Amino acid sequence: MTTEEIFNQVSLILKNTFDNNEIDLNHETSANDIDEWDSLSHIELISNIESHFKVRFALGELQDLKNIGEMVELIKTKI
Repeated sequence: MTTEEIFNQVSLILKNTFDNNEIDLNHETSANDIDEWDSLSHIELISNIESHFKVRFALGELQDLKNIGEMVELIKTKI
């Protein structure tokens, strides 16, 4: 799976999780850029991503992520 394919799937998951199809996403988008992204929705987002891609993240891996692009790269290493 390519980086862009993963990004597109993560984008759909994120928009569905936050119930907002108007969110403008790019690889540099972070939690600070999205009003709906709080600690509870973050847990839901990670759970949805793990379920969709059938992967598991260690807490340490998630703590170091700065944006969606880094999440995409992490997913790419696990699938």
